[in-house]
Formats: sequence, C-alpha cells, structure tokens
Amino acid sequence: MKRTALLAIIWLVLRPIPARAQEALLLPENVVAALAGELSGERAKDTVEFLTRLHRMRGSRGFRAAAEHVAEKARSYGLEGVEIWRFPADGKTFYGTQKARPAWDAEFAELWELRQSAAAGGRWLPAVRLASWEEMPITLAQDSESAELTTELVDCGAGTAEANYAGKDVRGKICLVSAQPGAAMRLAVEKYGAAGIVSYAQNQQTAWWGEDENLVRWGHLDSFTPTKTFAFMVSLKRGREFSQRLARGETIRLAATVRAGRRPGFYEIATATIPGADPSLRNEEIIFSCHLDHQRPGANDNASGCAAILEVARALHWLIGEGRIPRPARTLRFVWPPEIEGTLALLNGKPDLVPRLKAAIHMDMVGGGPETKAIFHVTRGPASLPSFVHDVAEAFALFVNEQSEQFAKSGRARYPFVAPQGGKEPLRAELADFSMGSDHQVYTDSSFAIPAIYLNDWPDRYIHTNFDSAANIDPTKLLRAAFIGAASGYYLATLTQPSESLRGAMEAAALLRGLKARRRSAGLQGAEASLVSRMEIWYTSEVRKSLGRFVSGAVPESEAEFVAPTVAAGDGALVFRRNPAIKGPMSVFGYDYFEDHCSARRVCRARLLTYQGRWGSGSEYAYEVLNLADGKRTAREISDAVSGQYGPLPLELVVEYLRALETIGVVQQPRR
Repeated sequence: MKRTALLAIIWLVLRPIPARAQEALLLPENVVAALAGELSGERAKDTVEFLTRLHRMRGSRGFRAAAEHVAEKARSYGLEGVEIWRFPADGKTFYGTQKARPAWDAEFAELWELRQSAAAGGRWLPAVRLASWEEMPITLAQDSESAELTTELVDCGAGTAEANYAGKDVRGKICLVSAQPGAAMRLAVEKYGAAGIVSYAQNQQTAWWGEDENLVRWGHLDSFTPTKTFAFMVSLKRGREFSQRLARGETIRLAATVRAGRRPGFYEIATATIPGADPSLRNEEIIFSCHLDHQRPGANDNASGCAAILEVARALHWLIGEGRIPRPARTLRFVWPPEIEGTLALLNGKPDLVPRLKAAIHMDMVGGGPETKAIFHVTRGPASLPSFVHDVAEAFALFVNEQSEQFAKSGRARYPFVAPQGGKEPLRAELADFSMGSDHQVYTDSSFAIPAIYLNDWPDRYIHTNFDSAANIDPTKLLRAAFIGAASGYYLATLTQPSESLRGAMEAAALLRGLKARRRSAGLQGAEASLVSRMEIWYTSEVRKSLGRFVSGAVPESEAEFVAPTVAAGDGALVFRRNPAIKGPMSVFGYDYFEDHCSARRVCRARLLTYQGRWGSGSEYAYEVLNLADGKRTAREISDAVSGQYGPLPLELVVEYLRALETIGVVQQPRR
C-alpha cells in the first residue's frame, strides 16, 4: 500500500465522525466546495509566465517590475492595503542578523570566443557568442561588475584550492572553474589576479545531478567584497569542451563586455490584506509568504509560490465579497519579499507587525510538473516551536492526497482538484519534518516565534538553472498547493474555538509522529532511545498547549515537561538566553552573521556547524540550539532536546557554540 494512501486511511480512521461527514475536514462543506471551485491553476500559471520574463534580482529593475505587477493585480482584485514597502538595501544597514546587500542590476553582458582569421591577416575576431545577458541573463553571475577586455582562458580546475593554480599564470586572464564563482573568487581574482571567471558549476546534487550537460546554473559572487570582477556561467558541456581543448595546448581567447554593478537601493515588498471581521481579533493576522526574487526564468523557484498566494488572495476576496464564505475573524495578509533577506527586513523593519502574526503559510516551489521530478512537501516547523497549525495543514494535505488519488484511480472524486490544462496524477504530498532553506526559517526563529507552514517541492532537477521554465509548471499542482494553503490560512483565521474535528486531526498527527519516533528509537540503545521518546512526548504536549495562542482556555491543565535523563552539572548547568536586540537566525542570505562577527574578534570556535548527526546536519543543530536558548533551559537540557530531534549531540559542542554566540553578543548568561 502506498504511504500516502496509508496516511490518509489513518487520518480517516482516527478522525471524529461528526453528524455531517463533509465537516470532518475542519471546514464546512460549502467552504471546501467554494474554494475548490474558485481557485484556478490556470490563473496562477498565467502569473508564473509573466514573472518568468523578468530577471528578479533584489533591488533590480526586474524585481521592481515584478513587485509592481503583483501590486497592480492585487488592486484589480479588490484587495485592501495594497502597498510596496521599501527598506534600504545599501550594504551597510542591518536588519537583525541580515546585513542588507546592496541592490544589483545589469544593463548588458556578452562573452565571445575569438578565432584567428587568415582572411583578416591573422587577427582574432568574434566567432562564437558564449553568453548573452539579453538572451539568457542567468549566464551573468549575480553581483558581477562592469568590465571590458580581451584575454586568454586558463583552466583553474575547481578554482578553490592552491593546487589548482600551481604552475599557472592567471594574472589579467579569465579562469575556467568548476566551482561556483563566489567560491573561486578569493584565490582566482583576489590572490592570483585573474580578471574574471567562467564557471560551469553544476546544480544541487540530486539523483539527476550532472545528467543534463546543457543546463546553465545560476552563479553568484560576493555581495560585499570591494573587489570588482565578473563571472559568466556556461553549461557543463561547454566547460568540459574548454577544459579538453586547453589540455591539448590550444589557446582560447575570449572577449568579455559587462555593464553591471552594485549600488544603494531598496528591498521592495508588495503587500495586500483581506481585513478580518471580528473587532477583537482583526488586529491578529495570518500571513501568506513567498519570495519574489530569482533569476530568469525561475518558474518553480519561486514564481510558482508567488503566483499561488496571489491566486489565494484573489479567490478568498472574491468568495467573501460574493457572500459564499464568511469573512474570517482575523486579517489575512499577503507579502512578496526577496528571499530571507527581505523577510528579515520586513520583520525587523516593521516590529509592530510581529506580535500581530499568529501563523505564516509560506510557499516556495509549489508548481513542479512531472519533468521536474519534484516531490511536494507539507513541512512542519522546528521542534523548538511546537504548534497545532502544522496538524491543520497536514489534514488538508491528506484530504487532497485522498481525493486526487481516488480520481486518478477511478476518474471520480468529489474534489479531484484537477485544472483543465493540468495533469491528473495524484498529489502524494509528503508530510515532512522541519528543513531549512527558505523564509519559513525566519518566521520560526525564536526571535519571532511565528509558526510557519512550509509548502515546497524537493528535489527539483531544474532548480537554479535555465530550464526552470514555465513549460515545466503544472496548473493542477498550483491549484492543489493553493487549496492547501488557502484552506489552512482561512481555517486559522476563523478559529475561535477548537472543534472535535481539530482535536481529531491533532490526535492523528500525534500518532504518526509517535510511530516515527518509535521507528527511530528502535535502533538506539538506552539513554539515546529515551531522548527520542521523551522529546516526542514533550512535543505533543506543547502542540496541545499551542492552541492557547489562538483560543483562550484551550490548554490542557496537565502538561508534560522535557526531563533530561542526566542531572546537569559543570558546563551542562550553564544557562543562556538570546539577546533581544539581535533578531534572526545565524544562517541568512548572502551574509553570515556568525562568521563575520567571529572573524572580527578572532575568538570563535564552533565545531557544531560541521557536525553530522543521524537525522540532521550542523546548520540544523545550530539553528535549534540557538532557538532553545531561552534563559531557562540548561546547556544539558538543550543538548538532550536537540539530540532527541536529530540524534546524539555531544554536550561540549553545544557549550562551545553557545559560548561563541555569547562572545559576539547573540546570547547572554542571565545574572543570578
């Protein structure tokens, strides 16, 4: 039996059976029917197709055009509070842990290979155009600066190790590298004097990595370096061809022209609202989030998420205006920021907004069709921030799984969620544990502690490449993601009292988590197995308690505490709390707060960042260690809690990391 079908059966078996079966899915049947009937995958794909014609870098003309398009669409749909908020992006301003990257734009860029012409007296003339900003802007690495030169190409291997440059003269020449240009720049340009870089770096390493040699990957240079250089991106096929020709002793001459550069600008964030109806609750908000920035075409990543929440906004506003569904008690807000850095600018730049946000629905890559090989996920928040809002999203995802699978097998379902121009495959959404990599990790950081539902595709064979095009976006997938997001957000905005259906959904989700915890602990011994079980018991108790964030008096009288199996002593008894003046995670976008501040003091050591656990990596451990530093938990309790989530973690690594954070002022030891 397929896993998604099994999950759907567990949900259907465990849910309470109300008088009207169609009310089992949290929302009344008429609301489900209205949403399913009004949401349009084709409308959403139309928006995707428009956005993919723009190169949407932060602070650029392309991003501005995208933000204005979204705002104009929102106005035409009748949404309220439509604005474009602007926050300085000047390379100096800090938004919590994010140092604002300067705006970047490009006007022109071309890379030509030159060939000697006997007819022209042996002169080198343009022969093959290798890259063109106008035709394919992804071929120019982000943060490239203006240049114009003709020079030779030198094979610098990966470009990231000293050995790559042994016996080679690259000064004033262009380095061919297989790594990202930002990773090769320090040696190639800053140390050995190369004029620029040509990179054939490949995409993220999934099962399809390196399979298509014609993919051109999005490239990046350092946003803050004073060194001015440029980099062009070429395909793996082209890079290998150059490498082989150079190995044979052939001279390759290139002509590069770039008119581009960084400048002070703005993070621009389009926003719109559907005001709530309840005078006592309308100041509370459910926020729908995405990220509008990306290279052209950037269809699934992330024109899809931006288009999906715009369609959610349209459909909800229309249905409310027509009287087909009630106006929710709480306000619904929609935002289209640059990824991570824009969300940090928003939450730090508008601090009065943060306490109003009860939950976030974040969509990043939600439209991948069969060619992308994508698996759709409904992802929970971190264990450090337990919340029932994830149970709500999972309930709607299982409903769509069941309905779409029923339709695929029989051609009949009450709610097939199939777009006229889309596919008919079942959704098979995976219910996933927390993973990092998008704006949701900003909302769920303990600085803000806003529960965030994360809807996302992964893997995606074309992410960050020229093949991430609208042709690979499925309107049916957009429709289904939009429904899960719309239903979840609308339900949370209307919730004033927990129903039996909600309690049933929470119990079903707890059972599934318990089964997973039992499978994990089965392979462990003694204290390690106990930590996994204890963590799950504590988490389930905190999920029930989280109802109190929405409904007063909904918290059970008795609550479980996470109890460490060993008594804290020595360094394990240390207690740290976050500095409230420094808001945001350490892992941000294009800037590393921890590394930058540690380097300035030359004092930090953090082996935790490279630690590999059973179910987590260093960045995940570090994220949760900081989140759990609340001024009450001891270092031992933090270590045990994170071990129960990701696998055993030595106490000494936790203490070392917390002391490093203390050195740079991110955490403090409370005075006793």
